Amino acid sequence: MLDAVPLSGCIRRMKVKFLLPLIVTVIVAAGCAKTVSGRHTAAVPFTKDRIEGRYERPLVQVYMAAKEVITANGMLLNEVTQHSATNTVVLALEGRVQEKKVFVAVSEVDPKVSSVVVQVRSGGGVSDVDLAHELEKQIGIRLATH
Repeated sequence: MLDAVPLSGCIRRMKVKFLLPLIVTVIVAAGCAKTVSGRHTAAVPFTKDRIEGRYERPLVQVYMAAKEVITANGMLLNEVTQHSATNTVVLALEGRVQEKKVFVAVSEVDPKVSSVVVQVRSGGGVSDVDLAHELEKQIGIRLATH
C-alpha cells in the first residue's frame, strides 16, 4: 500500500521553533515607532507622520498655544519635559483628537524662535498628516491672535 507516512512530532516542533521567532521579530520591528514626546507607539513604519512649524515666539508661549489647541479639539492626556545632553529642553504634550493619538513637541531653536512638531497616529498606528497639519496651523493661528 502506498499510504502517506505521518510526520513525526519533532518536525512540527522544529517548524514552530523556527517560524515563531521570525514572525515575532517581523511584528516587533515593523510595528513600533518613537513619538516626538520620547515614547514608543504602534506604527506603520517608513511613512511621514509629523509636521513642523517654526514661530518667532518664546518657548512657553508656543507651548501654551499648543496646549490650548489640543484641549479645544480633544483631550489632553499627558505633559512631558525632556532634557537633552546639549542642555536643550523639549516640552511635549500627548492627547487624543478625533479618536487619534496626538503628540506635540515644542523646543527652542534660538531665544526668539521656537519649533513645534505635531505627530498624529490612529489606533492601528497609521499616520494622519492632514490632522497633524491642521493642528499645527491652529497653533500658529492661536499665536497670531493672542
